[in-house]
This record gives sequence, structure tokens and C-alpha cells, in this order.
Amino acid sequence: MSDLKTRVLEDVKAAMRAGEKDRLSVLRMLSSELKNREVIDAIEVTDAVVTATVEKMVKQRRDSESQFRAGNRPDLADKEAAEIVMLMGYLPQQLTEAEVLALIDQAMAETGAASGKDIGKVMGWIKPKVAGKTDMGKLSGLIKTKLG
Repeated sequence: MSDLKTRVLEDVKAAMRAGEKDRLSVLRMLSSELKNREVIDAIEVTDAVVTATVEKMVKQRRDSESQFRAGNRPDLADKEAAEIVMLMGYLPQQLTEAEVLALIDQAMAETGAASGKDIGKVMGWIKPKVAGKTDMGKLSGLIKTKLG
């Protein structure tokens, strides 16, 4: 069992003991999603799988939060934002924008990327290095901006 999955399961127990209903709800959703990946996809849950699952859940909540804010529902948007904060605790330390831009420059230099048609080359080079450490949507936007 992965270290992250073990941590999630231990945190579920701790949240139950402490009576932290909101935190427990988020952790149970995460635990359920991991169990689904294990059973339905028939894969072993590694730290990489946990990270990818958490990233997916964070992305879903960011989308929901922006829709709730657009729909003038700050109460629901704030709930989604709080869940994002809880989930982010299971991701590696996030890269700063300067670090991401430096990696993009390095990727462009090493792949010879010079125009918009080379976005795939840059993404292919950089994606394994930043998995779980940055928002992939923002990364894609930064790459597009750099390549013109």
C-alpha cells in the first residue's frame, strides 16, 4: 500500500475521532475514489495514483467553485474552496510560477520548440517533472504564451 493511501486512511480515522465532519466527508470521498480505482481499474494504488486522483478532485472543485461564484452562491463556492485546501495537503509542494517558467524555458531549449506547433513536445518533456506540483491548465496556458 502506498504511503499516501495509508496517510489518507489514518486521517479518516483521526477525523472520525475528532468529529471533524467536513474533513471526514472530503477524506471519505477521496478514500472511495481510491478504492474505485483499485477495484474497477484493477490497479495497485501507488503514490502516483493517489496524486493523480487528488489532482482530479481538486480540478473538479475548482470548476465547481468558479461556477458557484458566477452563479452568486458564495456559500457553496466557499465550501468548494475549503475542500480544495484540504485536498492540497495530499499533493507535493507546489511549484512557484518562476519555477514553472524556468522549466518551460529548459523544455523549449532541450526539445528545440520554437512555435505553437511544438506545444506537444514541451508538454511531453515537462509533464512528468511537474506532476502533482502545478495546475496543468495553467501550465498549458503558460506554454502557449511562451511559444506564441
